[in-house]
This record gives sequence, C-alpha cells and structure tokens, in this order.
Amino acid sequence: MNRLARLAGFGQDGGDTEQEGRRESSDQGVAVERIDPEELREPIIAALRTVHDPEIPVNLYDLGLIYRIEIASNGNVAIDMTLTAPGCPVAGMMPLMVKRAVEQVEGVGEVEVHLVWDPPWNQERMSDEVRLQLGLM
Repeated sequence: MNRLARLAGFGQDGGDTEQEGRRESSDQGVAVERIDPEELREPIIAALRTVHDPEIPVNLYDLGLIYRIEIASNGNVAIDMTLTAPGCPVAGMMPLMVKRAVEQVEGVGEVEVHLVWDPPWNQERMSDEVRLQLGLM
C-alpha cells in the first residue's frame, strides 16, 4: 500500500485480523502522520509564491491570480487560477508551473489546476506589497 493510500486511511475499515497482521508487518518502520488539510494551506501558498509571472517579476499568488485553493482530506488539491489577460502568451504553461510547485509540498496528493476567467482579473486583486513594488501605490 502506498503512502497516500495509508494517509487517506484506505483499507483500514476494520477488516479481518489476518489482513491487519499482514498490513502491520509490511508497514513496520514506516510512520505515517495524518495531516489536517488546513495545515497544508500555508505550505501550498508558500509553494505558489515561488511561481512568478514571466512578464511581471511578481509571484502569482500575490499578483492575485490564484482564486481558490481547495484541499481534500486525502491531501488532493484543486486550484482555480486566472491570468492577467486571456491572450497571455504563457497561458499554456502557467497552470503546469502551478501544479508542479504544489506537488512538491509534503502531504499533497494529486493536484488539479483549473484556468478560469470569471471573475476577470484586475489590479485590485494584487496585494499591497505588489502594488508598491510595481509603483501602483
């Protein structure tokens, strides 16, 4: 059984004792820590802050391009993100960059990134630090 399956509690529904004995012996020496999904939020945000827009020297999270981060109890993550403009030349690679960054967070399972256009992005979504950095304040 892989780490993600153990973390999610797969196969631990009180099966027969022979199965449990095999599971215990095969898992010896492997400590699996259960993580509250909300404990993953800050590490995921930190990972998102490592992804920068190639056209603007600012990370995607503080730029306001990440609309939703949903973390399931099994560690799977769904992210809704947008781009500064629909015609963005890096539209195809940005969701992949986000996915790869979040997959590196320990405890995260599968990552799905959805590109959305509603509501449209605007400069009000940027953090104050970004606005200051870009000379908009």
